[in-house]
Amino acid sequence: MPTHVGDRPGVGEAAKEVAERARSIVRLELQLAAAELKQKTASIAIGIGLLVAATVFALFLLAFILATITAGIATAVDPWLALLIMVGVLVLVTAGLAAFGIAMIRKGAPVVPEQALEEARLTAEAVKNGH
Repeated sequence: MPTHVGDRPGVGEAAKEVAERARSIVRLELQLAAAELKQKTASIAIGIGLLVAATVFALFLLAFILATITAGIATAVDPWLALLIMVGVLVLVTAGLAAFGIAMIRKGAPVVPEQALEEARLTAEAVKNGH
């Protein structure tokens, strides 16, 4: 560092100092970005873990709801018939969901951006024909 007014650094030295400070700023910004990404990643991981746990409990909840309904039906009919009724309901719900899921997959397949490809083809034709 210059100590007297006459000891000012030259342009080259000043440029080196500016470059070094810029590198320091970039390093600090990269460290900040890394710390921020680490914090956000940890938050997302914890959130996913909690959602997985909630899903497991939701499955148990569904099982207990179905068992309660089955027990309620069993007050009017024999227990084996109540279970058979619940199995039939579950088969119908499962088949309906599977059919709807298959229809949605077929609607989305093949995964090709058809409109975008058509636009690209039309644009290429227009450029080729000089329009």
